[in-house]
Amino acid sequence: MYIGYTTNLEKRIENHNAGGTTSTAPRRPLKLIFCEYYLSKEDAMRREKYFKTTAGKKGLKLMLRATLDEMKGAFDGARPQE
Repeated sequence: MYIGYTTNLEKRIENHNAGGTTSTAPRRPLKLIFCEYYLSKEDAMRREKYFKTTAGKKGLKLMLRATLDEMKGAFDGARPQE
């Protein structure tokens, strides 16, 4: 799971999937499963910081439980095929 702030979501995903980010390069291809938009950069960064806490990660996993279970079953630990 990757959590991050950006002002250009499309460009950010392309960069990650092209291997432009060291931390996510080994986990390519990435798939967007959740996104929130904010008018204020400060609010967006506060939310990002929360999702990176233990409580935030737990809450996010609870919100996306069905999606994550579905993805886990589809991939069974293997890298997804395009």
